Amino acid sequence: MLKRLTLLAAAAAFAMTAGAAQAFPDKPVNYIIPFNAGGESDISARLQQPYFKKITGEDLIIQYQAGAGGAQAWSVLNDQPGDGYTIMGTNLPHIILQPLLQNPGYKTEDLTNIYMFHFTPDALLVRADSEFKTVQDVIDASKENPGALTVGGVATNTANHIAHQRFADLTGAEMTYIPYTGTGATIPGLLGGEVELLWGYTTVAAGQGDKVRMLAVAQDERHPLFPDVPTFKELGIDMVGGAYRGIAVPKSTPEEVRQQLSDIIGKINADPEFIKEMEDAGFAMLNVPYSEMDAFMAERQKVYEDTARKLGSLQ
Repeated sequence: MLKRLTLLAAAAAFAMTAGAAQAFPDKPVNYIIPFNAGGESDISARLQQPYFKKITGEDLIIQYQAGAGGAQAWSVLNDQPGDGYTIMGTNLPHIILQPLLQNPGYKTEDLTNIYMFHFTPDALLVRADSEFKTVQDVIDASKENPGALTVGGVATNTANHIAHQRFADLTGAEMTYIPYTGTGATIPGLLGGEVELLWGYTTVAAGQGDKVRMLAVAQDERHPLFPDVPTFKELGIDMVGGAYRGIAVPKSTPEEVRQQLSDIIGKINADPEFIKEMEDAGFAMLNVPYSEMDAFMAERQKVYEDTARKLGSLQ
């Protein structure tokens, strides 16, 4: 009897040890942001940090690996250990357009995205004192004098540039797109009168307050922070999009770990306090888990390829 009890105790101890060994995560997770500190990718990661700790009991350690518009980090993601303890932020349209238009050192399919958790919706903005009160005012003026209106945005072949092209395709509006080096540079461009309009994001409107007026936002539904601003779809313009952000892991990461990480991010995204913090900052929530990623990426790939052709960037 004593021998049997001893064996049972040993078996129970082994089972407990095995269960503990399988717990994930059981140490801090490194979260690589492929841009400099202070940008929207960093802000959203900082907001995720305490909720990751709350759910897992482990720290989420943010690191930065900026360069080449994110390509410097994405090109070496698969060199990292595939144990689930290194994750990396990803951005759309970057990770589709970069390999489509150049050779950034990686291909879109090289990146294993496990969750897309939010986006910054495209928005058409003007100065608070602008003569343009509605999107229709802009369309009418652009058709009266094609190309005369100037609209700023971040660089070319970006979310802003794509929004500009899609708006032109859907409305017939002809405006001159003025590319800036970054979101920060577009704001003084608009406020200082260098451009009459701006293709920006809801986060820009949130940050600038009453200095700017948002004419419409590219979401399915109105943003909670801007309940009086219509969506483009409400105005009969089928535009939904912006800069999407997600998380990827090295290709060698096992399926089980990919799913576990996806589930953790999903739990963070479902927390009402987290949702409020994100929406107060101007972000829009998005929930694309690992199981739905292939379909989501295929749909985005088609949209960006079609628009890139119209922009003349892709033959």
